[in-house]
Amino acid sequence: MRSARRWRLTVGVVLGVGLLYFFFRGIEWPALAGALGRARPGFLLGVVAVTVVVYVLRAWRWGYLLAPVTRVSLPHLCSATFVGFMAGLLVPRAGEIVRPYLVARRQSVRTSAAFASIILERLLDLVIVLALFALYLYGLPPPAAQRPGTLLDVLEWGGAVTGAGALLLLVLLFALHVRAERALALLERGLRRFPTWIATPLGQALRAFAGGLAVLQAPPAHLLALLGQSVLVWLAIALGVYWNNLAFGLELPFHSAFLVVAFLVVGVSIPTPGTVGGFHQFYLLALTEAFGVDKVTAAAAAVASHALTNLPVLVLGLLLLGREGLSLRTLSGMTEADDLPAGRSLGVLKE
Repeated sequence: MRSARRWRLTVGVVLGVGLLYFFFRGIEWPALAGALGRARPGFLLGVVAVTVVVYVLRAWRWGYLLAPVTRVSLPHLCSATFVGFMAGLLVPRAGEIVRPYLVARRQSVRTSAAFASIILERLLDLVIVLALFALYLYGLPPPAAQRPGTLLDVLEWGGAVTGAGALLLLVLLFALHVRAERALALLERGLRRFPTWIATPLGQALRAFAGGLAVLQAPPAHLLALLGQSVLVWLAIALGVYWNNLAFGLELPFHSAFLVVAFLVVGVSIPTPGTVGGFHQFYLLALTEAFGVDKVTAAAAAVASHALTNLPVLVLGLLLLGREGLSLRTLSGMTEADDLPAGRSLGVLKE
């Protein structure tokens, strides 16, 4: 288990270093330092402020996702959100384990049910990002600086395929909840082929996971609130990108950030520690290939955006770690449970 985790971390580090090599290739360090030094501090401070607001909005929305299962106070949701995303910066994908654990240990809900809310959260994020990307492509006038090219065509095709996949998964999750007993009966029948020590906890985790999807049958007003909250989250993220670009003198319209965000979603999906490399390279690609920004300015904007959207989370997460009764060593041990089969890892975390 530990060797598998180390192998994933090693691969992530290698990917990050490789992406950073291509990111910095051809850039003179004095020119990059000069571009960073000329950035307008007021807009950079705005990026920090909006980053904190983004994670508070995420916590607020998470409460609505959990509401049909359990009620959690906003301060606790904020604390769990910052600590969880901080853990994700240190160990790729750790937040998906840490956040459900932090809620489940204080509430009358199983970790697997809380984990279901994270799956729905990711789907909501993907749907809104794709909707903003479609709005950029088809509903709003292209920025004057936009350059024609095949890169946008590829991204458009990839967005359509991803959107179809996300909607299909959402339908399947809805069906799992609506027809939970029938679906779970079929799954449990298949689990009988496995040893009891695997089948029993995995079956229990699946039942709790299905219960965590209860929000899919919430009243329309509740679902509309979730949709509105998701739009607010991503408009705030786009505002941070917009202000970051303005800090470096890039007079692009606000909706240009929708395209940059679509690029960044691809970049941060690459499992590197702290999203290093993937974030930088795809921010650079968006500015240089889509808007013709010179590489030095684009690189400076990417470096600043990555730092200013991650450092507040890292600092606040570390400050709130003690409030959650955890330490960095404890977090490390928790993320090692990610190497276990789903049912076992969730069971370990619940204990």
